[in-house]
Amino acid sequence: MEEKVLNYKKNGIAMLLLLLCLYAAAIACLILGIIRLDAGSKNPVLFIIGFIYLALGWIPFIGLKAIKPQEALVLTLFGEYVGTLKEAGFYFVNPFCSSFNPAAKTRLKQSGDVDGGGAIGGLTITTNGTPQAEASGNRISLKVMTLNNNRQKINDCLGTPVEIGIAVMWKVTNTAKAVFNVDNYKEYLSLQCDSALRNIVRLYPYDVAPNVDTTGDGIADEGSLRGSSEVVAERIRAEIQGKVEEAGLEIMEARITYLAYAPEIAAAMLQRQQASAIIDARKMIVDGAVGMVEMALARLSENEVVTLDEERKAAMVSNLLVVLCGNRDAQPIVNSGSLY
Repeated sequence: MEEKVLNYKKNGIAMLLLLLCLYAAAIACLILGIIRLDAGSKNPVLFIIGFIYLALGWIPFIGLKAIKPQEALVLTLFGEYVGTLKEAGFYFVNPFCSSFNPAAKTRLKQSGDVDGGGAIGGLTITTNGTPQAEASGNRISLKVMTLNNNRQKINDCLGTPVEIGIAVMWKVTNTAKAVFNVDNYKEYLSLQCDSALRNIVRLYPYDVAPNVDTTGDGIADEGSLRGSSEVVAERIRAEIQGKVEEAGLEIMEARITYLAYAPEIAAAMLQRQQASAIIDARKMIVDGAVGMVEMALARLSENEVVTLDEERKAAMVSNLLVVLCGNRDAQPIVNSGSLY
């Protein structure tokens, strides 16, 4: 569906004044006709003209349309698409043209909704972060909007359940496609965001894992949800854009707003991370202690402070490692005798 932008003149004020003048003239004709009929006149033309116009004169007022900045109005005439008004102003169009927006009554807590309503699919859509009611009926907002997707539980590529939430910046670029190509472009966007999020998250592990290919090139890499958030967000944006192209929507940006392990495994994964950190710390301590022992033995031998046989060296190494690697302060023991 190709969009047709109407370039009507902004003649709404002039037509409003003209219609008001015609209404005043109709009232005057009605009053004058009544007076003439009361005076015995048999010509009710003025009365009939005034009565008919007062009864039907409201119809042209329907053709008065006010468009705010960053709004659009899709017009149809007896079921046929006429065009779209996009430029802000006050217009007069065919009174029998009707504005059409199937998503006008969708309750997603976003700009364009009449009231808060119940969220669909756990989604909240706002303009500039603030829910905003719109009293413009079937008008389509062209502003950049933010879709805040609530946390979803998804299994990553290793089968680990994680909770993730995203924020998607989007706007309507083709009103004809948005209105006519899909049943409801807001609900359509919501469902496609859920689908794209699941498709991308299942390609990545939560943290860096060995032998995992996240790019599809057959080579293991270090991609992960936690460490490659920018790359993951861009892939989510591209995935959503490919799905909503036919709906006339542009996905400007996608961001991960929340990422954590699912509650049922969060404690176990925390213990795993703590154990890994303890092992790494111990390894560093042992490496440092061995280096210090080697340095001590080398300095003693170099300066010929004492001459140690292999047994005494082993005892010294044992004592130094206990002191350097222990979690508690060492308790010195004075040996007054001999090792033999």
